[in-house]
Amino acid sequence: MDAFFASAEQLTRPTLAGRPVLVGGLGPRAVVAGASYESRVFGVRSAMPMGQARRRCPHAVTVPPRFVLYQSLSEQVMGVLAEAAPVLEPVSVDEAYLEPPALAGAGAAEVERFAVDLRAAVRAATGLPASVGAGSGKQLAKIASELAKPDGLRVVTPAEQEAVLAPLPVRALSGVGPVAETGLHRLGIRTVGAIAAMDLRELTGLLGTAVGTELHRLARGVDERPVAPRGAAKQISAETTFDADLTAMRAVHEAVARITGAAHRRLVASGRAARTVTVKVRSADFTTHTRSETSAVASTDLGALTAVAQRLARTAVPEGGVRLIGVSLAGLGDDPPPALFEPPREPDLVLDAEPESAAAEEEPDLARPWRPGDDVRHDEHGHGWVQGAGHGRVTVRFETRTTGPGRARTFPADDPALVRADPLGSLA
Repeated sequence: MDAFFASAEQLTRPTLAGRPVLVGGLGPRAVVAGASYESRVFGVRSAMPMGQARRRCPHAVTVPPRFVLYQSLSEQVMGVLAEAAPVLEPVSVDEAYLEPPALAGAGAAEVERFAVDLRAAVRAATGLPASVGAGSGKQLAKIASELAKPDGLRVVTPAEQEAVLAPLPVRALSGVGPVAETGLHRLGIRTVGAIAAMDLRELTGLLGTAVGTELHRLARGVDERPVAPRGAAKQISAETTFDADLTAMRAVHEAVARITGAAHRRLVASGRAARTVTVKVRSADFTTHTRSETSAVASTDLGALTAVAQRLARTAVPEGGVRLIGVSLAGLGDDPPPALFEPPREPDLVLDAEPESAAAEEEPDLARPWRPGDDVRHDEHGHGWVQGAGHGRVTVRFETRTTGPGRARTFPADDPALVRADPLGSLA
């Protein structure tokens, strides 16, 4: 999918179509979760600090992420792909591999016709653009899809795969991270073609036998990895980076409770239970501390899991402030029994805090009831989203996926006819 989060915002808020859009928080430590192609021409990219992105593209519209909406659209996309091929391998919420049996031994023209139909089916089901890449293996298909973006199609035939691969930077290959890239650069190896030309013994001496051998094959276009359904996740986690460092233990406890609640929601939705609780704490100087505890039997009891996480956090908190806290639940098993963790619940533990989103979606500030990007519904005007608020007023643009660009109206902030709405209402 192309710029998936931003494209979803442009789809369901038609006024944003064709405009630079940034998806993410507005706090001093917020990062860009998604950026439209209109904003990328200014050098903006995902995972960039939001402050930097806004300086590069000051006229961009910034909206908070709506992960419920993205998940719903993702399920629709995956449903289309599953109909096109019996085996589907999702890679993320917006990307998947498929290997249709009907294309075994097919020529480029037939593959292209299939891909054209597939893109059209995704567009018809969701209204969103998608890019499709095809090649002799997963590596080439991935690279082809990147070359096709945005909203394009690229088929790399066996005859041209060497020419396509050779000039690409080494980071284009799966398995080449910053450490491997640095090691290769020291040897003057900067392209995939250069890796393919290396002596295998030299490459394995640098990167190890397993990694070196695999990269050598991928660089030469040899990729026999099967397309297969992904296995169940080995852990479920959530984390939050705070706008201001936490310096009080009570604030840490409250944050741990919210974050554990976010991970717990996903745990319950998966139908599994957890044996291991791990807490990660990052200090103001970016030092990271982790603590874990494992029970003999898995549990789904939120209070007990939270109490364990809070106790672990007390031993992990360093001197000075806390910049980030993460909680992961692992040792996952099916058919969970009742609560197993039974640590003592001390008076300072906060076990009833409202959980926050597993993807660090910002919660509305109750002291400031409306924030830009909120989904709302009005008794008379229907579904809309907040464009601005302050001084006792709120401006709402009423539009959804099917209405086209809508009209903006301003109301008193306490107008009883205006209420918060489900983001999925914007798909109507």
